[in-house]
Amino acid sequence: MTGHDPHQVNRRKFLSAAGGLAAAGMSSNALGAPDGKSPDDRKVQLNNPQVGQPVSQTAKARDGKPLVPEPPPKKLGYCIVGLGKFGVQQILPSFAQAEHAKPVALVSGDRDKAEAIAAHYDISSKSIYNYDNFDDIADNDEIDVVYIILPNAMHAEFTIRAHEAGKHVLCEKPMATSVEDCQQMIDAADKANRKLMIAYRVQYEPYNMKVIEWSRSQKYGPLQMIVSDTVLDIGGPNQWRLSKKLSGGGSLMDIGIYSLNATRYITGEEPIAINAMKRQNENDPRFSEVEQSILFQLQFPSGVMGNCSSSYSTAEVNRYCAMFQDGWIKLDPATTYTGHRFYHGSGKKEEQLFLEHVSHFAAEMDHFAEAIKNNSEVRTPGQEGLKDVKYMRMIYEAAETGKTVKVS
Repeated sequence: MTGHDPHQVNRRKFLSAAGGLAAAGMSSNALGAPDGKSPDDRKVQLNNPQVGQPVSQTAKARDGKPLVPEPPPKKLGYCIVGLGKFGVQQILPSFAQAEHAKPVALVSGDRDKAEAIAAHYDISSKSIYNYDNFDDIADNDEIDVVYIILPNAMHAEFTIRAHEAGKHVLCEKPMATSVEDCQQMIDAADKANRKLMIAYRVQYEPYNMKVIEWSRSQKYGPLQMIVSDTVLDIGGPNQWRLSKKLSGGGSLMDIGIYSLNATRYITGEEPIAINAMKRQNENDPRFSEVEQSILFQLQFPSGVMGNCSSSYSTAEVNRYCAMFQDGWIKLDPATTYTGHRFYHGSGKKEEQLFLEHVSHFAAEMDHFAEAIKNNSEVRTPGQEGLKDVKYMRMIYEAAETGKTVKVS
């Protein structure tokens, strides 16, 4: 799901919000103590050379040599394409937590907004592009990665153009609105000898990763069934997600993909059969083109069953439960940006697991940057996105025909 905001953000509102972001991002970390002692115990004194005082560092390692910090890793430059709410409020601030990625360019149809954002993130105004001169990014050597955050139907065009410009691409999910477009994106990456990764941020989130780990290790025995529900208040009618041409579908393409993808990464398998039902809700003009609600069931080769739902409604739900032979694991919420809660147990015993929060966005951008630097495989490549789009088209087919669709 992209986070392209249907509502325009004016410059004054953005600058006000940016000030808050800047204030939030200026807290400093305490100096680490590798030997377990506090900075005072180690008598570290770092004076400010800008006020004419000498700099001294008396801290020594156990072998008597001065402690020398490791040089920071090289950060790859990201070009952010699409400056809606998701890009402005989630992606750009997350670079502050990234170790291998930094923003160096912007693409937007609103020059004033782009200028304000560029100034806040110290991005050169020369590195601001629009959708017409987008191909000029080929001449900008600072850009290593293009991050596509646009309406679903635009993903293929700008991914292909970015690869033709010689850049690696991180593309929001769903990858595209058709299997054919997904394959063209993969082919473009292969032709350009560049990497293509789909932004499945949840697969870089610690709680979801722990579910994968426990499921694969059979901590509670063999997996039996997964139940997943995602409900979101979609808001007013004037947004691209409610246009079938731009979105490719309704709640399934937007939020149901989380449930679909979860069944796949928890099982480690691909579905072999699909059933579905959907509701268009003709009494609500927002859903004249796309479905409001959809229920779908998946069968996997091991016999595991997935029962999933997604809906646009005023009540918000975001959860899944994996049921095993000897216990269960539940995330509620499961795929939100923050606030995950992990419950597990067997019988009448329930426990809650606590893990440190990690920015999913920084984690996935760092993962991609490291894969590029090391020329290693990415965790969520284009093929991962193509599979989800293929299954979603089959879910729609099952809902429209009322028949079980066999996955070939």
